[in-house]
Amino acid sequence: MRIDELGLNPSITQFLSEQKITKLYPPQADAVKAGLLQGQKILVAAPTASGKTLIAILSVIRFLSNNSGKIVYLTPLRALASEKYGEFKKMEKLDFGRKITTAISTGDLDSVDKESENADIIVLTNEKMDSLIRHGVEWIEKIGLVIADEVHLIGDKERGPTLEVVLTKLKELESNPQIVGLSATITNSDEIAKWLGCKLVFSDWRPVPLTEGVFDSGTIIWNNGNSDEIESSIRGPPIDLCLDTIKKGGQSLVFAETRTRSASLAAKGSDAVQKFLTESEKKYLEELSQKILDGNENTELIKTLSSLLKKGVGFHHAGLNQNCREIVETEFRNGNIKLLASTPTLAAGVNLPARRVVISSIVRYDVKAGANKPISVLEYKQLCGRAGRPQYDKFGEAIIVGNANSSDLTEYYINGIPEPIESQLSDDKSLRIHILSHVVSNPGIKSDQILEFFQKTLAGLQIRKSTLSFSIEIAKKFLIREGLIVQKVERFAATEFGKKVSMLYIDPITAIYFKRGLQTVSENNTHTLGFLHLISNCEEFFPKFSLRNKDYEIISTLIENKSSQLIESISEYDCNRSLLALYSWISESSEIHLSDNLGIESGDMHRMVETADWLLYCLYELAKLVERADLLEELLILRKRISYGIKEELVELVKVRGIGRVRARRLYDHGIKTISDLQQIPANKLAEIDKIGPTLADNIKSQLKKVR
Repeated sequence: MRIDELGLNPSITQFLSEQKITKLYPPQADAVKAGLLQGQKILVAAPTASGKTLIAILSVIRFLSNNSGKIVYLTPLRALASEKYGEFKKMEKLDFGRKITTAISTGDLDSVDKESENADIIVLTNEKMDSLIRHGVEWIEKIGLVIADEVHLIGDKERGPTLEVVLTKLKELESNPQIVGLSATITNSDEIAKWLGCKLVFSDWRPVPLTEGVFDSGTIIWNNGNSDEIESSIRGPPIDLCLDTIKKGGQSLVFAETRTRSASLAAKGSDAVQKFLTESEKKYLEELSQKILDGNENTELIKTLSSLLKKGVGFHHAGLNQNCREIVETEFRNGNIKLLASTPTLAAGVNLPARRVVISSIVRYDVKAGANKPISVLEYKQLCGRAGRPQYDKFGEAIIVGNANSSDLTEYYINGIPEPIESQLSDDKSLRIHILSHVVSNPGIKSDQILEFFQKTLAGLQIRKSTLSFSIEIAKKFLIREGLIVQKVERFAATEFGKKVSMLYIDPITAIYFKRGLQTVSENNTHTLGFLHLISNCEEFFPKFSLRNKDYEIISTLIENKSSQLIESISEYDCNRSLLALYSWISESSEIHLSDNLGIESGDMHRMVETADWLLYCLYELAKLVERADLLEELLILRKRISYGIKEELVELVKVRGIGRVRARRLYDHGIKTISDLQQIPANKLAEIDKIGPTLADNIKSQLKKVR
């Protein structure tokens, strides 16, 4: 089926052809035949790279051509949201008889941004959508099209319950929006489609044929019955497999079970890969390597990445900061990085295909289990989905590195059927969070109405009514006992505390823990370490690193020296390494210090700062609720210190745009300690200070004039 056969506006057909889209892939054609362009609700279950994004775009075009309501695009990850926002932003230049605007909202979960209110297309994370529903945003009633990406993540213990509740609420809207669900191929996709009220479009078609195999004892045994011998070296099987493809002109992506392993694999392959580079590629990569060094603090991680990039090799994991991750992704996508070693996080959302995908290990460390566990068949299939680059490769290959167990691996993973998606909503934590939210949104609700709502979820379809009812009753009793909801006769309503907790988007257990902490805080001292311990110890804090043997003495000394700042008596065994990292960060430790001494990389530190800022905001709001006005100023200052990584004396200086932690420290050391000092120093003298310069000095001066 061709695009020009769909009866679209000629300008839209032209727009799609400019994107080199002239013909529909089979899953796209199937979606159109299923009624996509007539407003039919559909669930598309198809492999990675089978064209699900175009299905979303066509549904948006159909809706904008015929309707004036709102479109929401739901995604599990911020990175994916940014990518989709860019794609939909291009559509603003199309002629729909009116001006179309696009917005993205992924940030603060306790806020409602105005931009979304006036936009036609809104790209959101699932959590942000849930938060907006809780806040009772009026435009939700105007939603006419819901596109839900990565629907199979409903089965994820962390992300799944929120997506499930959000979809339940959206499909029950009076506006009866068209739902377009996009999912990996899952075993019970018919069940998910039935729950969503969607027609199922199921396909195992891929734009690039995939061959899967297991490597064992020097031989790849393929699932098509063929086999290939691979030249062995001391580099080890994963790299030998990657090099086999690179020397034939392809790219390789190798998945490693840990960060350390991903960097190690990249290093093992670097010298060999370098031999396949052209002179122009070497020159370009040399410049790229320097760019990495110039744009970041030169931690060992950054220096390692920089040295490997010169040789056409990279690694990708959560320890890298956003800037480095984006560079690695872009250069791999553009073919300049020939071999990329990554942790499996890359498989979730970032579109980086390679001719050959090598899975170096089928085990992952499970934090809750405290041990290595085999990956699921579904995860294996998601990793395989990265094999084969449309427009570049005529085939894709996915290989598991075995260990004298090739037949078992073939049977379980290659021939295996992905696990069915199961609701995670009946978990205690999920139920107390979402029951509270539902009561907040529906004051005066009755027990049978609460049960009725949860029966409309996937959990309601998969779990016996009596079991679900029992779990709900336990959660309600907990919420009543802890003062988050009240019961009057047969009706339920949220207390002020309950309303605040729901809007703050935290687990009620965390809120209770915070509330008790705030109520016991002394009035006289500062509480920096106490507050940091409070937030780093709760379940929401992420990432959380356990203490190593050498850290115990450091944290013990810190507790002893700052005991007056504690909210409660603690020992080093009550702490984690993330607490040390936060305290070091606000003591102005450099990224190099954090990396060398604490093993905390810049990517981890950035996420800690984000999480800590949110949790400190929650503490601030709860402090107001429990009437601890005496703590508010201190919490505001601590938030500022966390955001910038500064000591308290620099808080005033960083209020000026363009002055961060490094420049503020430079100014302070030159005797410029306040806004008043900045106002008094002449612009030419200010410009002479290291890291300032004439342009920034003029900007600072113009800002201060406006303030005056």
